[in-house]
Amino acid sequence: MPEQVAEVTTTDVVNNTPVKETKPPLDSRLGRDDPFEFGQRYLKDDNEVFNYNAWDNVEWGEEQIKEAEEKIKKQYEEPVRDYDKKLFNENPERYWDIFYKNNTVNFFKDRKWLQIEFPSIYEAIKEDAPPTTILEIGCGVGNTLFPILSENKNKNLKVIGADYAKNAINLLKEDPNYDTNFAHACVWDLANPNFELPETVEPHSVDIAIMIFVFSALSPQQWDNALNNLAKLMKPGGHILFRDYGRYDLAQVRFKKNRLLEDNFYVRGDGTRVYFFTEEELREIFTKKFIEKKIASDRRLLVNRKKQLKMYRIWLQAVFDVPE
Repeated sequence: MPEQVAEVTTTDVVNNTPVKETKPPLDSRLGRDDPFEFGQRYLKDDNEVFNYNAWDNVEWGEEQIKEAEEKIKKQYEEPVRDYDKKLFNENPERYWDIFYKNNTVNFFKDRKWLQIEFPSIYEAIKEDAPPTTILEIGCGVGNTLFPILSENKNKNLKVIGADYAKNAINLLKEDPNYDTNFAHACVWDLANPNFELPETVEPHSVDIAIMIFVFSALSPQQWDNALNNLAKLMKPGGHILFRDYGRYDLAQVRFKKNRLLEDNFYVRGDGTRVYFFTEEELREIFTKKFIEKKIASDRRLLVNRKKQLKMYRIWLQAVFDVPE
């Protein structure tokens, strides 16, 4: 789920110059009754496009696709230099550590939409729910973990927050809502080629894994390691809940020179990395180990009514089941 939209100034770690970045927008609730509905404000008349700030389920025409492809084509003219590619790819957690050092807990907002889009989480925290282990991978400072804890009535719930940014974990543990009766936070790298279990996690013990805007931070070369490690954690019959960036999202087409690392993979001004997926690509990646339950695209048209601008956003959402 996208977070809050705002322009913030960060430092370009290559050129040591100020860079304006756009945060993802803080959406209203995406669904209403059923998961993956993604809102119900439909644009039926193009003449009404500037009547509201956002529209749901907006299919792109050839014009929008062509425009996105042209902008991405220009990015290949001046990609990231080879030396800098090595710098960004060798120690990616360093840049997330710097990110959380600079932004602390102020950047992202709590994901209160989880109950609508991923109802299985909230089935697991009901009073009569069975013992359940939830692992949030890329937990940051607890924007998913804390909303879950705040509504938990399951006395046998265990929530583990794992992130490879030490500063994020330290901030999470300092939060007064961090309840060690039900939660544990630890530093852990999903894509570590030398697999190690997260603290307090046993092999094949995780009922629900949550991956929200985390897989996109990995390079394509890390995907297989990540899936192998994930498979060692998941309980047979468990579920993986996924949300991340889609191909041709506004954030992708806005990248300028010296940001392209490789096809559809970029480095932001603060040194953190991001990949943009298609449904087909996501299906190919995850069905090597898991079973596709559902993959869907959340397409939104954001509108600047004052400037008469249209901005196209796309996120992918999915649920994968673990083979029994």
